[in-house]
Amino acid sequence: MSRIGKKPVAIPGGVTAAIADGVLTVKGPKGTLTLTLRDEISYTVEADSILVKPANDTKQARAFWGMQRTLVSNLVTGVSEGYTKVLEITGVGYRANAQGRNLKLQLGYSHDVDFPVPEGIEIKTPDNTTVEITGIDKQKVGQVAAEIRRWRKPEPYKGKGIKYRGEYIFRKEGKKK
Repeated sequence: MSRIGKKPVAIPGGVTAAIADGVLTVKGPKGTLTLTLRDEISYTVEADSILVKPANDTKQARAFWGMQRTLVSNLVTGVSEGYTKVLEITGVGYRANAQGRNLKLQLGYSHDVDFPVPEGIEIKTPDNTTVEITGIDKQKVGQVAAEIRRWRKPEPYKGKGIKYRGEYIFRKEGKKK
C-alpha cells in the first residue's frame, strides 16, 4: 500500500478539476494544467478532492500509484499557488540581469550568456546576484533552474558559481605547501 497514494488530493477554493478523454484538466487562478492519465490507475474527482487508486492489483499499478498522486497534487498546487526556485550567484564579476524574455548572465566567460526564457516561466532579478524563477508547472520551473545552474556549477574550493538557495556546497581545503 502506498502511503502517499492513499491520501486524497484536496482541491482548494477557486480550483476546478475535470477528467475527459484520458486527460485530467485542473483550472485555477494562476492558469490551467493538464495531465495524461495512466490506464493502470483510476482517478475520481469529487467536490473537494481527487482520489487516486490502482485500477488493478498488478505490480506496475502499485508502482505508478504514489507517483501519479504526487503529479496530480503538483497540478493543484501549481494552479493555486505556483512554484518558485531561487538561484544565488557567487563570484567576483558574476551577475545576472533579466531583460524582457532573456536572462543575461555574466559568468566569467569571454562572452555574456543569453538565456531565452521559455513560455510559462517568469524570471526576476531582485539584485544582480539573485535569480527568481516562477511558474505554475513544477517540472518546467525545476528544468529551467537546472539549465541556468549548468552554466557555472558551484565549485568546492572557493564556492564560486550558481547554486540553489539553501543548497550546501561541500567545501574542500586547498593544497598545502
